[in-house]
Amino acid sequence: MRKSGRIVREILDELRAMVAPGVTTMDLEKAAERKILESGAKPAFKGYYDYPCVLCTSVNEEIVHGIPSAKRVLKAGDIVSIDCGVVLHGYYGDAAITVAVGDTVSPERQKLLEVTEQSLYKAIEQVKIGNRISDIGWAVQEFVEANGFSVVREFVGHGIGTKLHEEPQVPNFRSGGADTRLREGMVLAIEPMVNSGRPEAKVLDDKWTAVTADGSSSAHFEHCVAVTKDGPLILTQ
Repeated sequence: MRKSGRIVREILDELRAMVAPGVTTMDLEKAAERKILESGAKPAFKGYYDYPCVLCTSVNEEIVHGIPSAKRVLKAGDIVSIDCGVVLHGYYGDAAITVAVGDTVSPERQKLLEVTEQSLYKAIEQVKIGNRISDIGWAVQEFVEANGFSVVREFVGHGIGTKLHEEPQVPNFRSGGADTRLREGMVLAIEPMVNSGRPEAKVLDDKWTAVTADGSSSAHFEHCVAVTKDGPLILTQ
C-alpha cells in the first residue's frame, strides 16, 4: 500500500504544479491517466460504479466527485479539489488535495484550505492503537467548527486495502454509529470535507457531483493512514 500511495502522491504533486488559470479539469485528468499508466498501476475510480474518469475534480462549491471536463476552465481565485486513487498489485492508494488557482484567492478561501488541511493532521494524530473511530471524527469537527467552518455529514472516510472502500466508515464528526476501536494493521482513508458555509450537501443531476446546498466554498484533503505500534503511518506522502 505504501507503493500505491507513493504513486498517488507523485500524481497529485504533478497536478498541483499544473493548476493555473486557463487549465481545464480535463487537462488534469489526461495528465493523471498518463502518469497512472506509466507507473504500472491502474486507476481506482474509472469504472467504479460506472464513474467515467480517473480523477474527481471539484471546483469551488463542489465538495467531492466532480467529473473532469474540457469545458471546465479554471479561473484565478478558484479552488479545485483533486482526488486520485490507484490500485497496484491488488492494493489501493487514495488521496486528495485542494489547490488555489492563481494568487488571487480570497482570504476566506485561503483560510478554508489551511483549516481543512490542518484538520486532516489533527485527525491523523488520533490514529493510535486503542483509540476509536470517533476520536478521529471529533478531532476534525472540533478544530473545523472552532475556526468558523462546517463539516460535511453526507460523505465520510473509509477503510481501504484490497478494496477501495472497506469498513469501517470514518466520519469527520462525532457520530452516534458503531464506534470501532483501532487495531494494529488497519488502514484508513481519512478525508475531511469542509464548507465555508453550512454543512448540507446535494448531488447534481449528473448523479455524481456533490455541491454545498448554500453555494458556499468547500475544501477536501485526504491521506491513507496505517495504524502501527509506533503511531500513525501516512502511506500517501
